[in-house]
Amino acid sequence: LSLLHHIHGGLKAHHLFNRDVEYIVQNKRIVLIDEHTGRTMEGRRLSEGLHQALEAKEGLEIQSESQTLASTTFQNYFRLYGKLAGMTGTADTEAFEFKSIYGLDVVVIPTNVPMIREDANDLIYLSMDEKFEAILEDIIKIQNKGAPVLVGTASIDTSEILSNYLTKQKIKHEVLNAKFHEKEAEIIAQAGRPGAVTIATNMAGRGTDIVLGGKWETEIAELDNPKEAEIQKIKGDWQQRHNQVIEAGGLHIVGTERHESRRIDNQLRGRAGRQGDPGYSRFYLSMEDNLLRIFATEGVKNFMKRLGMERGEAIEHGMVTRSIEKAQRKVEGRNFDIRKQLLEYDNVANDQRTIIYRQRNELMASDDISELLTDMRREVTDQLVDDFIPPQSVPEQWDTPGLEQAIQTEFGSNQPVQEWLDQDDQMYEEQLKEKITDILTREYEDKCTVVGDKIRLFEKQITLQILDGLWKDHLATMDHLRQGIFLRSYGGKNPRQEYKREAFALFTDLMINLQQEVIKVLSHVQVRQEDAADTIERQREQEKARARVNYQHQAVSALSSNTEEVGQKGRKAGQERASQEAAEQRQTPFVREVPKVGRNEPCPCGSGKKYKICHGKLE
Repeated sequence: LSLLHHIHGGLKAHHLFNRDVEYIVQNKRIVLIDEHTGRTMEGRRLSEGLHQALEAKEGLEIQSESQTLASTTFQNYFRLYGKLAGMTGTADTEAFEFKSIYGLDVVVIPTNVPMIREDANDLIYLSMDEKFEAILEDIIKIQNKGAPVLVGTASIDTSEILSNYLTKQKIKHEVLNAKFHEKEAEIIAQAGRPGAVTIATNMAGRGTDIVLGGKWETEIAELDNPKEAEIQKIKGDWQQRHNQVIEAGGLHIVGTERHESRRIDNQLRGRAGRQGDPGYSRFYLSMEDNLLRIFATEGVKNFMKRLGMERGEAIEHGMVTRSIEKAQRKVEGRNFDIRKQLLEYDNVANDQRTIIYRQRNELMASDDISELLTDMRREVTDQLVDDFIPPQSVPEQWDTPGLEQAIQTEFGSNQPVQEWLDQDDQMYEEQLKEKITDILTREYEDKCTVVGDKIRLFEKQITLQILDGLWKDHLATMDHLRQGIFLRSYGGKNPRQEYKREAFALFTDLMINLQQEVIKVLSHVQVRQEDAADTIERQREQEKARARVNYQHQAVSALSSNTEEVGQKGRKAGQERASQEAAEQRQTPFVREVPKVGRNEPCPCGSGKKYKICHGKLE
């Protein structure tokens, strides 16, 4: 399983994750890119070894693997809320999904002012190079008439290719992608100036408003204590630029390719023509684009060649644009089916997730889980007895030695099961379960009596720790099951039904393992009474400290007494005082707080070792 796990990770890293599209390499680290916004996601790491596979692919230092502690889908997360609502300009294309998944209707609200943006038909070229050359020509034309241009790309790679084209033509421009994320606010503030050229990756998800003429607020913010005259001048200059851009046709949107979703294309177009402003948008495509490469057949390509199209010529027709939108609808339908299928699988896990988190919240809120542990102990004991003494079986089928060994292993308790059975012919499974449970409960209560109320917090922490660990492993197992369950279809079985059946079995095992692990850990807890040993240790330390204090006191007294007297008299007086104090110390009787422990006697700490090799060991 481990080898297959690494093989899957390596294949995904090399074939499904592209550099400068799904991730970038920054400061010798893999940094993921949000596919919806084009922004970097600092601190985010892929799980299940996929991030390590990307690090190996790029020749970077491989960091430790992360493991999923909790997971859910967006759909089930949103459905936790009692009330759901939203507002966006592109919900209409996804109305069916909103209705089927969330039960929400989509209502289209008319715009405040008429939308006058011109949306031109798509231009389709045979090759990628022809498309980029046409985009470059269009950018130059738009810039020459004084209108700002926003070029939308789907990847960092495409944005850098276009940037190279513009640099060769010495056209000033700004690039906004994951590599220059920190400059986003500055770039957007100037993107609406006359003749400004901005290349942005996944502009649709950024939710930005490009103000025609630029943002005058940004200019004022750059000044220290601006005067009213300066503010009015900045506003006046902005108004002139604003009028100039409107006369030039507003913001022009140039799309370098169609996305799989019409919603993203519509959001890119929606950057222009806002609040009744003029605007213009057009998409440039090629037969080498991913969307057309997948959905356009060889017959379409051959038809375009038979038209006698020369280099640089493009097809522009409403029918072609509608055909592309039809292809997008196919992709949207496929993606919806994928999301719906994922949701159906996650609904199974969601039921389990609800149970686990409800139990976890109850544990967190409770100060005393002793009753829960008593029920767990009874369940574990019953299951253990059933494993060695099957229900409705005869004594010849009973494995009492195995049961005694299992009780010793699982609970750390010695119980003579065979002796009980020999002494009582009427003892059967139920009576045996009851007796074993009572003894185990009594042994554990004895430990609780010694420790006191502190044991309650310990029980709670142990139960939570084991629950979290088992749930984490369960999520990994469920993920592996989901990835390979489709293979059951080759055997004529329904993968979803098989997934539900096996997921239920795995969850049942999880709950059983939780009870067994909690009871096993708590049963093996050793309570050590260290009061006597601590007293002995403290007594020894006090004796050492007292001896050091006496020695220092004697030395200081001998040196400091009668320092003005010199000779034999002073030395004699100091010696007499030191001797007197030493005698007083010797006269002070030593009172033991505990009985004296012989060196060969057991140590009071309860370790089972002799005192001379435990707390009485000579240093």
